[in-house]
Amino acid sequence: MPNPILAAILSLIIPGIGQFYSGDSQKAIMMFVGFIILSVLVSIIFKDWISRIITILYRLYTAYDAYQMAIYQ
Repeated sequence: MPNPILAAILSLIIPGIGQFYSGDSQKAIMMFVGFIILSVLVSIIFKDWISRIITILYRLYTAYDAYQMAIYQ
């Protein structure tokens, strides 16, 4: 059984790693690729502090998702 706090921390550092740690590799790849695409698009469109806020919110979402996945495993 994966540790929920560790899964959240891993996913906060690199989105998708917490999902991989929790056992869902397909979702992990989707989260990571989504983060890369979101980061590139947001940096092109906004180029400001707004892009940092959006990427931080995405990281928080992936951390929350990894935490929930680890709890219900």
